[in-house]
Amino acid sequence: MRKILFASSEVHPLIKTGGLADVSASLPIALHEHDQDVRIIMPAYRQCLQQLDTVETVATIKLDGYHLPVDILQATLPDSDVVLWLLHSPHHFDRDGGPYSHPDGHDWEDNAARFALFSRAAAQVALNNVGLDWQPDVLHCNDWQTGLAPALLSTHKNRPDIVFTIHNLAYQGLFSFDEFQSLDLPTALWHMNGLEFYGMMSFMKAGLIFADHITTVSPTYAKEICGHEFGYGLEGLLALRAEQGRLSGVLNGIDTHVWDPAHDSLLNKNYSLKTVRHKALNKTALQQQFFLDESKDSLLVGLISRLVSQKGIDLAITAMTKIIEAGHDVQFICLGSGEHSYEQELRILRARFPDKVAITIGYDEALSHQIEAGSDVFLMPSRFEPCGLNQMYSLRYGTLPVVRHTGGLADTVVDATDENRKAGVANGFCFKDATVESLHTTLLRVVALFQRPRLWRSMINVAMQHDFSWENSANTYIELYHQIKNR
Repeated sequence: MRKILFASSEVHPLIKTGGLADVSASLPIALHEHDQDVRIIMPAYRQCLQQLDTVETVATIKLDGYHLPVDILQATLPDSDVVLWLLHSPHHFDRDGGPYSHPDGHDWEDNAARFALFSRAAAQVALNNVGLDWQPDVLHCNDWQTGLAPALLSTHKNRPDIVFTIHNLAYQGLFSFDEFQSLDLPTALWHMNGLEFYGMMSFMKAGLIFADHITTVSPTYAKEICGHEFGYGLEGLLALRAEQGRLSGVLNGIDTHVWDPAHDSLLNKNYSLKTVRHKALNKTALQQQFFLDESKDSLLVGLISRLVSQKGIDLAITAMTKIIEAGHDVQFICLGSGEHSYEQELRILRARFPDKVAITIGYDEALSHQIEAGSDVFLMPSRFEPCGLNQMYSLRYGTLPVVRHTGGLADTVVDATDENRKAGVANGFCFKDATVESLHTTLLRVVALFQRPRLWRSMINVAMQHDFSWENSANTYIELYHQIKNR
């Protein structure tokens, strides 16, 4: 049994902006179920404290860079036995808005100070310097918000082993040299083999340089970030870490208790591989809810996403418009929010085709489950996707994913070529180029195959037999922790 301190800036269900939150709950729970002594540390955002029934102060500490003492609060992650420690500094975290931004969407001006404090707290807990009488064997950091912790621990001989996971390299935590000076960080960290990145301070780079091992959330993404297109200027460093055997990709899992069509309480009708015929009742319910034509023969395309360029929303809108304009029997349901221009384009599309297009701007957890169950295919045309979770939800629900061949999408979706279908491994549809033409051509393949029910049903059978639980990922991480210790 190992002691593992899991540091993350967001954890589901307490606070979430993306897949990081899902991983930061599911992986620690899976590790705990494998008899690992895992504790999560995260900031005590206002939203978190409002959701926790029982919270107690277990330590009060003074950290460099801030003049007031801060508290470590202890609770239990909801619906689990995993111990949760929260860094309680009201000046930094007790505010409206998201974990990184104002209610209007602009980044908090003091993000560098906020997450430097969080990294310092994680480092001190990792050194057993806060009076908790518990020192981890492994500190597992996640994304740029925790990147300073490995750097701060680098000079300590009694530090734990450090794993640093990249969930999305596009967000690097870049701040000015003036911010570096204001944080009262060791001046020895400011050099090209430290935090300095083209004249800026990079929290992400700190994690990549000073961790013992780096992981990403899929094997393909681990390769992609070593190249120019996805490396964001860090590809040289990452390629070097890969050559050293210190970079690997571990595919995320999904919470198979929450995402289970056989027992999902949010569905109109539950179903399993043996009763997949009931899936059609969820399609009908969706069509009724959004006043679409009730037709089992219409191909229902679902999309749940942040409406941003990374997710290929522009490709989706244009390609779906061409498909519908051409008169194909296709319906489109979209749930999401993001850039105003995309939201407006979706509203225009719905206004043009009210009996074929349904749009919900925002996020609705119940509706997201219903779309996964009721759609025939799920659209994920991402320009890049470190892992992606929705394609795994879709496969589990027998909803065939249509994805771009990148990152975790490439690791989970097998294209419906004749060869792959005959081999019994096809579970979705893939396209290579991030262009409207490439996606449109693929959607035409989808439309054609949907008209062949026996072939479609065989692909659903393949899709629903995949095991995307955290079991495999947890075992991989336990082995990785063991390997680091034996180096």
